[in-house]
Amino acid sequence: MARGIQSSPISTLALVHPESMIPASHPIRVMRQIADAALAEVSPLFDQLYAATGRPSIPPERLLTGGQLMALYSIGSERALCDEITYHLLYRWFLGMDMIEPVFDHSTFTKNRERVLAHGVADELFAQGYRS
Repeated sequence: MARGIQSSPISTLALVHPESMIPASHPIRVMRQIADAALAEVSPLFDQLYAATGRPSIPPERLLTGGQLMALYSIGSERALCDEITYHLLYRWFLGMDMIEPVFDHSTFTKNRERVLAHGVADELFAQGYRS
């Protein structure tokens, strides 16, 4: 009885764009369009909050959309979200990450949240979302 040959996943290389892996009819696509439109409107506020010098930061848009993923998929913590992003293709696509980009540390959310709340960006973001 031939059971087939099982290949080792370690030697497998696939060049796949995450965009091609998310079905066109998936409801998350609509959520991403809404989020992208709202974030484009508040982008000038982010420009004011982040310095042009210093070490590169995680884009605040990515952290805010990470919060959306937590709400949409009932992910209980930022640490759990970062773990999920490591291997969940849909989450990487939603956040605009490629397949090999390292996941940011969960502690990055704290500083970003403080900055966004202190400058009223969250209020403006939600207002933009309701206008969309």
